[in-house]
Amino acid sequence: MKNYVLKLSIIATICLIVYGCKKDNAQGLEEVFSTTPYQLTYGRLPTPIIPIDNPLTKEGVALGRMLFYENKLSRNNTQSCASCHKQAFAFSDTNKFSIGINGLKGKRHAMAIFNMAWHTNEFFWDGRAHLLRDQAILPIQDPLEMDESVANVVAKLLIMPNYTAQFKRAFGSNAINSLLISKALEQFMNSIVSHSSKYDDFLDNKVALTADEERGRYLFFTEFNPGFPSISGADCNHCHGGANFENDQYMNNGLDLDIALKDSGRHAVTKAQKDIGAFKVTSLRNIALTPPYMHDGRFNTLLEVVNHYNLVKNSQSLDPSFKQQLPIGLNLSQADKLALVAFLNTFTDYKLLENSAFSNPF
Repeated sequence: MKNYVLKLSIIATICLIVYGCKKDNAQGLEEVFSTTPYQLTYGRLPTPIIPIDNPLTKEGVALGRMLFYENKLSRNNTQSCASCHKQAFAFSDTNKFSIGINGLKGKRHAMAIFNMAWHTNEFFWDGRAHLLRDQAILPIQDPLEMDESVANVVAKLLIMPNYTAQFKRAFGSNAINSLLISKALEQFMNSIVSHSSKYDDFLDNKVALTADEERGRYLFFTEFNPGFPSISGADCNHCHGGANFENDQYMNNGLDLDIALKDSGRHAVTKAQKDIGAFKVTSLRNIALTPPYMHDGRFNTLLEVVNHYNLVKNSQSLDPSFKQQLPIGLNLSQADKLALVAFLNTFTDYKLLENSAFSNPF
């Protein structure tokens, strides 16, 4: 009986030791894989909506930044996301169409990447990507762009110790897969925030606007009123409102007549007649840095853009907000057009271009 009790005592002691070791190991793993929240600063912008299943962490943002500038995401290891989204141009491309690794042109102008956390209506010009992480992975596989398979990207990254270590810091595992790559890229892109322009400083009473900028501000925020031309505005704020100067909609802004339409835009995704020729309304922040303009890069200057809106083309799916201007248009004078351009230039955030948190980490 004594031997039996002794055996039970020994077994219990061993179990306690093993349990204690496992508990200590588990606690150690939690400490190793814990992440640090990433604090966004966003000025006058409203509180962003960050995906619950992908909160911003310092480790995840750092990994996403590495991936954003990583040439090995392309088939021949020569291009990265940053190749077509350059910080010097507010993470856009000043080429009309970006050139992929095979020397082929993209189908649409590369969109600027900043303030992505404030986009609540999907991504790309036509909204074909539901989440930002969905958008992040598609250019890698596009034959016109990076022309690589995700499987090959994973294989490349798995043999690079700096990546396996960073994936472990960010997500608690050495595993690398499509989902984790896309979530890391999503975190980095959501961290790229632009909120420090001359106009922001003006709203904070730090600077004054010039006479032309002030005239442009009046035209931008004042509704079109053909009955009282002396006080009529350009009504830009209708589509480019709020702190981010956009409205999270897809609109046909009168670029083409029905017979001239070559790109159906949002219609290709929704198949809805109202979406024929409709494209995502983009933010006007940093607009002076991101020529050429429109989904097809048809306009090289902001003055050309203003000229377009002065008299848009009619079509069956032209947004109703533009129809009220027909057939005479806004009737802006040349001085008014130049004043609008001057005001649009106050949206430029030079700090964004120099922020080392968004620059190439290699």
